[in-house]
Amino acid sequence: MAADIHIPEHCEHENHNSSCLHDKIPPVVKNLVAAWQTEDCFDHVGPVPIPSHRAIIDIIYQVRQILFPGYFTKSKLHASNLEYYLGKETSELYERLTGEIIMAIRHDCRRSNLPCTNCENRGHQMALAFIETLPDISSMLSTDIRATLAGDPATANSDEVIFSYPGLLATSIFRMAHELFLLEVPIIPRIMTEHAHSLTGIDIHPGATIGPGFFIDHGTGVVIGETTIIGTGVRLYQGVTLGALSLPKDAGVKMRNKKRHPSIEDDVIIYANTTILGGDTTIGSRSVIGGNIWLTESVPSDTRVVLKRPELIYSGRKGGAS
Repeated sequence: MAADIHIPEHCEHENHNSSCLHDKIPPVVKNLVAAWQTEDCFDHVGPVPIPSHRAIIDIIYQVRQILFPGYFTKSKLHASNLEYYLGKETSELYERLTGEIIMAIRHDCRRSNLPCTNCENRGHQMALAFIETLPDISSMLSTDIRATLAGDPATANSDEVIFSYPGLLATSIFRMAHELFLLEVPIIPRIMTEHAHSLTGIDIHPGATIGPGFFIDHGTGVVIGETTIIGTGVRLYQGVTLGALSLPKDAGVKMRNKKRHPSIEDDVIIYANTTILGGDTTIGSRSVIGGNIWLTESVPSDTRVVLKRPELIYSGRKGGAS
């Protein structure tokens, strides 16, 4: 017969009220509240509405379902119900996007103490205007996919590119965010591209101008600034930065709406870890910029820029491996 097992009625550590420090929390809360009431801290307490970060991310993926029908849906699509599916998804997108745009406009108005800007009407108009750009976005993405297939021998087909390539994901989100940026929708375009940044490591400002046939290979660490202009058929590799020169401390005010980032003309290839800076810097058409280059001046068309081959030093034990 098994020995009796003694189970205590109460855990010996159960009575710990004398060690509880809950009473120390209220003073910390008072200090937090006092800090938030100063100009040194940032909060969003009050009646000012703000767009939902989660809702905007959901909108991104709904737009992708519309742009790539059948790729990201839970159920199988047939040609016979495609129009119904697209009509349903697009109508739902209109409602969801309108609500978020209205909140974004209202948020700007109340934060900046602006007079009424008719946010309801503008929200509906902007949402419809964005939806009207979807066919053009789809056409642009088709050129991006073809550029990827032409430029990357490691991919077998378009399905692989659409499903798995971070470059196309970042470009897709950029292209939808860019249209909202052009419509002057507040905050939402930046939330979209920063979501792409967090997923892919590719940071494209929604204000950049990027032509068709754009291909980012690998992609991690690519940075494309707000006033960058990129032509047709441009290819970038990982770690490329198209950025601004050193800016003053008050650049946020002085340099806003000024050309700060380079222009890349048609059919340019820029290899890995190259940095190109400055609003006056232009890389001419069909030029090839090698890896690990630092450029702050323009390059003429049909030019190849590479580093002089470094001297390599090999060292090892005498007599070879044991």
